Parts: sequence; structure tokens; C-alpha cells
Amino acid sequence: MDAPGGDQGTADLTWENVGLAFSFIIFDAAISRILKLGVGTSLVTAAVRCVIQLTLVSLVLQKVFEAKNPWGVAGIAFLLNLMGTIETVVNKAKRRYEHMFPSVLFAMLFSTIPVSIIGIRFAMSVDPFWKPEQYIPVVGMLCGATISGIVVACNYVLKELYENRDKIETYLAFGASRFEACKPIATDALRLALTPNINQMSVLGIIAIPGMMTGAILGGSSVQQAARLQMVIMFMISSCTALASIVTTVLALSVVVDAEHRIRTDKIDGRPHAVWRARDRAFAWLAAGLKALWLKVTLPIRKRTKSRDEGEEQERLLG
Repeated sequence: MDAPGGDQGTADLTWENVGLAFSFIIFDAAISRILKLGVGTSLVTAAVRCVIQLTLVSLVLQKVFEAKNPWGVAGIAFLLNLMGTIETVVNKAKRRYEHMFPSVLFAMLFSTIPVSIIGIRFAMSVDPFWKPEQYIPVVGMLCGATISGIVVACNYVLKELYENRDKIETYLAFGASRFEACKPIATDALRLALTPNINQMSVLGIIAIPGMMTGAILGGSSVQQAARLQMVIMFMISSCTALASIVTTVLALSVVVDAEHRIRTDKIDGRPHAVWRARDRAFAWLAAGLKALWLKVTLPIRKRTKSRDEGEEQERLLG
């Protein structure tokens, strides 16, 4: 019998393999263009980002794994949460509330760090818990799952407060506190945020074999050990998502519905993030500058052409 992780393991992959897999994305983009779905550009952009980000992460993590420095691991964990916060606030959120960035960062750190430490040290029996090859991938999975929960919860809360404020104001007018008036919105937001995790756990093992379990099997672990590892990871993800969604929902409601029980829609910003507004202004400025430069360069040519045309016209009339 072949030893686990021997010849049965994954082959060494090259950029040619990645390019072949990327052709699947090109196929999807072509289908999107043919059917006019409007997601082809997003697919290709996301795929290119995936390649760049994973390449950079692999270079950084290789150094961290070799160093085995707990402070390096802590720095990577904080960086993952910071990047997750930026992705949530800048790219994913349709609306933002005042002080959303520090609120989301706090929620992510408050959920991913304690859950990862307790889960890895006790549920996964890893000592010390900060082993880079164990801790960093788990924190990355927790951050990725937490982003989805936060985005769903915040988008729903801000949408309801902005578009359906009349019902909340009626509750407040009849003497309800801000948390009593907003409780139905918070309940629905958290239900929506947790539904994907519930659905995912309900189909694991019967319909879907998740990536963590597959990776453990390919790495040489027994199927039973891989299944138990996946159970632990899924329970950690669910706990982390729930905790982060609750914290961000409470913070969003606390900011938008103030201590005087007023709905402050002026604290909700539905415009594109300032980063994208600055990008659009920079592009507009660049386009205007290029247009002015083009006009300046072509002005002598246009004058000569105009003069020649006028001269030919005069000769034609005199002739």
C-alpha cells in the first residue's frame, strides 16, 4: 500500500497549469458577454486579483513559516483582519455609516482572534496555538467567512433604516427605546447573515466535500481525521460569523439611531466610497489634461489645414 502523501499527493503545479485553469474564467466571461449578463469584466478582474494576491501571500507566508516568529504571526493575523475590513467597507458595502471602518475592524478582531486562539489551542489540540502553518490559514478562513456575514448584516440594517424609517419612527413615537424599535431589523439582519453558514453546514458531507477536508486528505491525513478537522473549522466559522455580525449590527444601530431616539439618516452615506470618488476625479482630471494636451499639439495642424482649405476654396471661386 502506498504511503499517505506519497505518489498519491498533488503534483507540482506550474504557471501553465494556472493558465489552463484561468481559461475556465475566460469561458465564463465569454458566456457572460454573449448572454449580456454584465459580469464578464468582474469575473476577469476578480480572477486577476486572485492570482496577484495569492502570489504575494505565498511569498510572504513562506518567510513567516520559516521564521516561526509569534510576532510575525500576530502581524499577519492583524493584516488579514485589516485587509478584510478594507474589502468590507470600501468594496462590498453598498451604504456606510459614520465610523464604520473602526467598527468593522473591531468586530473582526473581536471575533476572529479569540475564536481562532481557543479553537486551535483546544479544539484542534495545537500547542503552541500560534504555529504559522496552523494559525494563519485558519485566521484567513475566519476572516473570509466573517466578511460575508458583516456585509449582509450591515447592508440590510442600513437599507431598512434609510428606506423604511417610518415604521421605526412610529415605534419610537410610542415610547419604545431605540433597541426595542430596531430589534425586528436586527433579528432579520442576523438571520440573513447566518443563513449561508447554516445552509453550508447542512450539505457538508452529503452534497459537498469542503476544501479544508480535501486539502487535509491530499496532505496525507486519514479521511476520519480530515472530517473531524472540517467539523471544527465549520463550527469556528459559524461562531466567528455570528459574533462579528452581532457586534457590527449593534454598532450600526447605535450610530444611526442616536441616544435621543432619533434616526440619523445623515450619518448614512450611499455614495461610492471616497477611494472610488477620488479615483473618478483623478481619471477625470487626467482625461481633461490629455484632451487639453491633444488640442494644444494638434492646434497648429488644424490651423494649417484650415488655411489650406480656405486657400483652395478661394482659388476655386476665382478660377
